Amino acid sequence: MKIENKGLLRKTLMVAVGIFLALPMVAIAQQQRDGGWNTIDQQQRREEMRRVRRDDRQDDRRDRRGRDWDRYGTYGGSFQLRQTALNAGYNEGIKEGRKDQNRRRHDFRNNSAYRNASRDYSSKLGSKSLYQRYYRDGYENGYEDGYRGY
Repeated sequence: MKIENKGLLRKTLMVAVGIFLALPMVAIAQQQRDGGWNTIDQQQRREEMRRVRRDDRQDDRRDRRGRDWDRYGTYGGSFQLRQTALNAGYNEGIKEGRKDQNRRRHDFRNNSAYRNASRDYSSKLGSKSLYQRYYRDGYENGYEDGYRGY
């Protein structure tokens, strides 16, 4: 009986050693199937790309609100004329937009400040018609921001 037990023990030990030696090969095969040795690096890169896309979406949402002077047209004239008109128009528009939001009406074109478009104008800036064009652009943007509660 002792001899048979030694044979069974020896077979069991050989199977255990075989399994122990085969495990790394299974791990390597699985790793290669899942994308190679750089699986962790690839996951980190994918996560970084997701974060960048999420940040870009947040930036896009932020750009839709408030002042964004780059979205105004460039009709010519000096920088000072453009900025003065846009600022004056935006500031007046935001005040009127807030008032109209409280009154529950949405109509900026009938406002005298929009029609005249001459607040803060000086002949030193340049063309009045050009100033009015920038002013009205700023006013419309300010009005919308004020009406929406920004």
